[in-house]
Amino acid sequence: MRQQLRRFRPDAIMVEASLAEQGQLDSLFARYQASQLDLATLPDGRSEQYQIGFALARELQLPGVRAVDYYASTSQSLLQSGTNYEAFARDLRLLQTTARPLKALVQHDSLSVYDYIALANQPAMINLVHRTIFNTPAMVTNGSFSPQGKNTVDLGPVDTAYIGAHYISLFYNRNLKIYSNILRAQQQTQAKRVLVIFGVAHVGVLQELLAANPAYQLTPAATYLKTKQKQRLKAIQ
Repeated sequence: MRQQLRRFRPDAIMVEASLAEQGQLDSLFARYQASQLDLATLPDGRSEQYQIGFALARELQLPGVRAVDYYASTSQSLLQSGTNYEAFARDLRLLQTTARPLKALVQHDSLSVYDYIALANQPAMINLVHRTIFNTPAMVTNGSFSPQGKNTVDLGPVDTAYIGAHYISLFYNRNLKIYSNILRAQQQTQAKRVLVIFGVAHVGVLQELLAANPAYQLTPAATYLKTKQKQRLKAIQ
């Protein structure tokens, strides 16, 4: 995977870590660059920010990786009821029945991590995730959130008449701040080719925001991450 992404020739790599973690990332990368750190010893050492971000930054002789996340947590199951709720539930089920089997295949060594990430970056998967979180919920009105659903974002009183729209805004708020962090980091580094490493739930909305900005040219990861496993997404294509 690193070999494929290296072809993009990034001069900056941005990862899903909060701004407050930048100092820790810098310290860890310095040790990693000096061959004094085994990533396997870190609690999340198998994550993409290390296995791809750190490794690629060292290979390309970059000064490190940039943290651009804005931490917030909202569970997809937070939206519990409302008029037209079934439309949201249908998309959520389709997403779950598509993504979970792929993850299980990886866990049982029946699908490579490379193919798993390549499939996650296919337009069909990105569109499904994006629609499920940022579009279909707007159909849901006059409903409620689950008391057990996790949410750390406070955007003020919830207008239950627009419960689905409020649900979307919880996710959009975080991603707008991530987008702002990406712009700031790019301006600070003056990087010309930026590799952004985030979970698939963020990809659609960040692509949408960056594509609308005339100062940037968007290159989807699928341009470099080719896979012969696309038939596994036939249910959503």
